[in-house]
Amino acid sequence: MRIPGDAAYRLRTGHPWVFRDTLGDRPVSAAPGEAIELLDPEGGFVARGLYDPEGPIAVRIVSRDPQEAWDAAAILRRVRWAADLRARMLPATAEPAADAATPGERLTAYRALHGEGDFFPGVTVDRYGDYLVVHLFSAALDPQVEPLLSALETVYKPRGIYLQRRFRPLAGEGPRDPAELVRGAVAPVEIEVQEGGLRFGVDVTAPLSTGLFLDLRRGRQLVAQHAAGRRVLNLFSYTGALSVYAAAGRAREVVSVDLAARAHARARRNLSLSGLTEEGHEFIAGDALAILARMSERRRRFDFVVIDPPAFAQSRERSFSVQRDYRELVAASLTVCDSGALICCVANANKFSLDEMMMAIGEASLRAGRNVRVVEQVGLPPDYPIPAGFADGNYLKVLLCAVI
Repeated sequence: MRIPGDAAYRLRTGHPWVFRDTLGDRPVSAAPGEAIELLDPEGGFVARGLYDPEGPIAVRIVSRDPQEAWDAAAILRRVRWAADLRARMLPATAEPAADAATPGERLTAYRALHGEGDFFPGVTVDRYGDYLVVHLFSAALDPQVEPLLSALETVYKPRGIYLQRRFRPLAGEGPRDPAELVRGAVAPVEIEVQEGGLRFGVDVTAPLSTGLFLDLRRGRQLVAQHAAGRRVLNLFSYTGALSVYAAAGRAREVVSVDLAARAHARARRNLSLSGLTEEGHEFIAGDALAILARMSERRRRFDFVVIDPPAFAQSRERSFSVQRDYRELVAASLTVCDSGALICCVANANKFSLDEMMMAIGEASLRAGRNVRVVEQVGLPPDYPIPAGFADGNYLKVLLCAVI
């Protein structure tokens, strides 16, 4: 199939997708998931990709080598490439020596295959101890599942593999089904994983999240590095991973706020798994903005606030959208900050750019009458590689700000 010159150029620079509007009205005879060759206007080979008849992405690029066929051997190569990259970039993933007295700083929860960044778009694989969770983002990729599962078994030899289909319906984001066991043994209700010398309980069958956001590892490390002696307020705390890191970083006080009270039970469990007590830790269930308003009225102050909202949330009182409401959330947080406080601002949305995030923080500081400076920035860890030429892949932004 020939594509326009500008689209061919984008693909050659590393962009992993051909959008449906690029193809126009031309008919496509390929079956869902079938590999097709893409050519530039002069007929030169550009890339090979998997065809998807539905959704905005028409072709997902899997190879730029004209000699490489897309088959089980190619899928196995990608799984091996991904494993090799993580062995080099994440040495803590290596198995401990047989005579090791303690597991040390092992990392047993990480992304084993990151779709576009590992040359297999539309598929991700997360490792949690001895179990793998495969996420499939298009029904057109169903023909690739069996060779992928076999490749994962060959490389990782897991106890079990779960599959979760995350297809987006035409009407928008719909409810997700629980992950389905597709190979190996059934996982326990709670799997204990290690990260940074700490331990967390995860559920690999959960429909929304296992309980630990693997992509925020560097953000958690950043919080631990600056938490010593500080009063930490963790907003949208979920299962408390950031709170656990703050406690491990010797915070003087940690307050975890989340809309769901049941999330706090898992946060308490994670504190216990990591050998930390609840002393100096407070759990509050409720809407973050309402709680910030109440704290501000009561002149309760903190010197470290962590803001990690979902891209979209709905409570009885209000709905929250990162693009629309981030500045209001930061402004409200500044009202409970002492001079010299730190604010860790997290945004997990590729449609909310770094420029927009910086501007939202600046407008929030203007509204609150405070001076705010960005002093440190981190993003995705190395097990979330981003193809060159694919700026949208850099979706996670973590800014540490100092408040005067």
